[in-house]
Amino acid sequence: MTIVSNSVVSVRERILLAAYELCTREGVRAASPEAVAARAGVAEDTLREHFPTLDQLIIEVLRRRERLWTFELIEEQSRCRGNTPEEQLLAIFDVFEEWFGAKDFDACTFINVLLEMGAEHPLGRASIEHLQTIRDIVRIRAERAGLSDVEDFARSWHILMKGSIISAAEGDRLAAQRAQKMARALIEAHRDPA
Repeated sequence: MTIVSNSVVSVRERILLAAYELCTREGVRAASPEAVAARAGVAEDTLREHFPTLDQLIIEVLRRRERLWTFELIEEQSRCRGNTPEEQLLAIFDVFEEWFGAKDFDACTFINVLLEMGAEHPLGRASIEHLQTIRDIVRIRAERAGLSDVEDFARSWHILMKGSIISAAEGDRLAAQRAQKMARALIEAHRDPA
């Protein structure tokens, strides 16, 4: 599908949207300059004028994904569904359950790019930074909930999040519910004994 040319949408935005769709649907390797240019309806030279390297374009895709997925979907929606930090933590899996059931479920772009490119590649390192942002959200909520060893908690919680995404991609329709059940046990294990 080619992005429709629209004078309201800038050329840069069309390129970014085309790359975003390719990366989230087909993987970062599918977002070749040729494929992005064709999907955006621009010449490859035009693409290079806006994004001199493919890595620069994919970095912008990852930033957009963080804004749309991490902040607007996961962080904001789970915050709205809980009255306490603990409820907001658990609501992450309620948001996941809806996301997993959506026709446009596309797994986690950060995980996908990290696995495709490796941790030493600039895009892999950028993905690791975006994954850290997710753990920071969890850690802050754990602190507000008065849980102990919040760094360990955030890493363990994030394992549940990532594992449920992979399970959903495998076709497990109950992945979010299973993860939420384990998440409740994790919260109990990190309650401050005092």
